[in-house]
Amino acid sequence: MKITNLSTILNYAFNYVAKFSKIYNIDESHALKHSMETFRFANEIYNSEVKKNAFLSEQKDIICASAILHDMCDKKYMDEKVGLSLMNNYMSDVISQPKLEIITNIISTMSYSKVKRNGFPSLNEYQLAYHIVRESDLLAAYDIDRTIMYGMIIEKLNYCDALNRAIQLFDNRVLKYREDELFITDISKELSLSLHEKSLSDIKELKQLSYF
Repeated sequence: MKITNLSTILNYAFNYVAKFSKIYNIDESHALKHSMETFRFANEIYNSEVKKNAFLSEQKDIICASAILHDMCDKKYMDEKVGLSLMNNYMSDVISQPKLEIITNIISTMSYSKVKRNGFPSLNEYQLAYHIVRESDLLAAYDIDRTIMYGMIIEKLNYCDALNRAIQLFDNRVLKYREDELFITDISKELSLSLHEKSLSDIKELKQLSYF
């Protein structure tokens, strides 16, 4: 049985993101900085939920690895199956195959589009771990600058067009996360409210700066 301490898993996972983001031209909106932000939110949710659900302490490595690696199979940059296979091969040095299967199940079913299309998967005892990782990614999505960067780097838009696209995406998706009841944990409901309000303020300010 493979037993590795958490710090080793974190080092492996972040190194993988840094390395493969370059190989697959994953821009900064989905690369290392986003992985770090998602990881930070996942830890914040975990620390709140583990007080009520002690079993999560046995799943922390799965939660952390999933949060860090979740965009390393994003179809915007690569074939999902290829990305998952590469990730599994790399992480197999420090994570057991059964845990890698759980991580794969989490990150291959957590995207906004898949949840809207298919609903939440049934992951049994890992259901809460799934929601922690999924919610951490949604919380990180409230950063409108990240959406603007994606438009400029990947879609080759100029700044104003990328800003306009980002505002439309926020209106149609991000600012509807709460009313669509995509947050399950109490702390994510609380954090998303403040992030929602900040996004509204950011958009108002950016419109003024850009003469919208």
